[in-house]
Amino acid sequence: MAKNETTKERGWLNKSDMASSLGISPQAFDKWGVQPVARIGRESFYRVFDVVHNRIEHSARKQQPEGGLPEGLDPFAEAKLTQERLRLTTAQAVAQEQKNKVADKQLVPVQFATFALARIAAQIGSKLETVGKTVSRRHPELDGRVLESFEREIAQARNIAAAFGDDLPEILDDYLSTLDT
Repeated sequence: MAKNETTKERGWLNKSDMASSLGISPQAFDKWGVQPVARIGRESFYRVFDVVHNRIEHSARKQQPEGGLPEGLDPFAEAKLTQERLRLTTAQAVAQEQKNKVADKQLVPVQFATFALARIAAQIGSKLETVGKTVSRRHPELDGRVLESFEREIAQARNIAAAFGDDLPEILDDYLSTLDT
């Protein structure tokens, strides 16, 4: 029976020659775990292609986190969390600035403005209700038709004042639409 003998081919280097060409010790080369292309006797032979391939795989493994990511975990979760924290911090800063402006009486909340204006309109309406009677008592010489005419006009003004509180949201919307243009 004839033995298959392997012969050294062109481009194969033994371990010490390969380690020396890489500028490392043979022991360090062993730690890389490069598989030899062939063994002849006690000598192991390596190709540069296999060494380069080993180093590329090692570098790729080094870039990946240990054990990979669990199923369903977003690899950008940390970046997204940081972004959300930044957005929240910005919103909190804006809210605090608005509170400070309200405290310094430079800014008025819409709810307060609506309440205050509706209350003022109700007071105006209440006062308008008594104008006709007050004028007729102070000036009894006035004709009844003139007083009725006054009372009609005053009633219209009173109705406008009474409806003012209900019209405020629409007035605000109109105002905000003029700001957009």
